Parts: sequence; C-alpha cells; structure tokens
Amino acid sequence: MALNKQQKEQVVEGLRNNLMHSQASFLVGYKGLTVSQMESLRSELRKQGGKLQIAKARLMKRAAEGLEGAQDIVNQFKDQVGIVFTSEEPPAIAKILNQFAKGNEALELKAGFLDAQVLDRQGILRIAALPPKEVLLAQICGTIQAPASGLTRVVHTSVVRVLWLLQEVQKKKQS
Repeated sequence: MALNKQQKEQVVEGLRNNLMHSQASFLVGYKGLTVSQMESLRSELRKQGGKLQIAKARLMKRAAEGLEGAQDIVNQFKDQVGIVFTSEEPPAIAKILNQFAKGNEALELKAGFLDAQVLDRQGILRIAALPPKEVLLAQICGTIQAPASGLTRVVHTSVVRVLWLLQEVQKKKQS
C-alpha cells in the first residue's frame, strides 16, 4: 500500500519521536518470518514494554537524521528491517529478542542503540545476559551494605571482648 506524503511524514515523525524517547532501540531483520511469528514476537515485546515498528528503510533513515549517534546505525537500514523500541527495561527486551532469534532463524539481531551508543549484535547479547533490574539493585544494595555489616560485626565483637575482659577482672577481684 502506497503512502501519501502526509502519511510518510507522520511515520517519520513517529519513528523520530520513538528513537528520541526510548531508553533503547534494537534493529532486527525479519525477512522470512511469518505473520503469526511476527504477532507472537510483538505480543512478547508488549508484555515487557517493547514495541516493534516496521517501516520502509528510506523513512527510517529520514527519521534518524540529526539524532545523536544515529548516523552510525543508518547503514543498517536496508532489506526488511524493523525497529524495536523500549521505554522500560532494555535487558528484558534484548533477552526476548535473543530467545526469539534462537527459536526463529529468520529473525536477525542487527544492531542496537542505547544511551546514544551504537551496539553491534554482540553488544545486544551482552545486554540480554544482564540480570533483571531488581536483581541488579539487590546486588548493589548488598555491596553497599557489606562494609557496614562488617563494621558492625567488628564493633560488636570488640564490645563483647571488652565486656568479657571486665567480667574476668571483676571475677579476679572477687576471688
């Protein structure tokens, strides 16, 4: 279906807006995926706050013009490529894409865009390997808490030793 000029401008503006306001974007090649596979992928992505958008490569290039770091990814806008946007958890979306690609060879992880930095396929796989946000926060809390817990144990042990010494001194004086 051919788009008129106004519709093309709306697509470009929507893509640009998504690129600017997403925490991360991932380019995927979808050549060979069936409609049901695409719907399955879209459904999984939506559950984690992701959105797959398909548009002509020329419109994607136009949307990326002038965006910081996007010029490095423009050369990937060719063939049948879609952009997955996420406003929430980039690792969760990368994990979904990686798992889906393992089960569907037609889906190809091409590149990513995170914090104005371009990621290659290996970068996406590294992000996919990250634990969920809650686990990372728990690890950080544990790391921060560890010195305080250690200090508390040392102080407690020292106080117990002093009390023990005082009891021993008192016992000697009484005997």
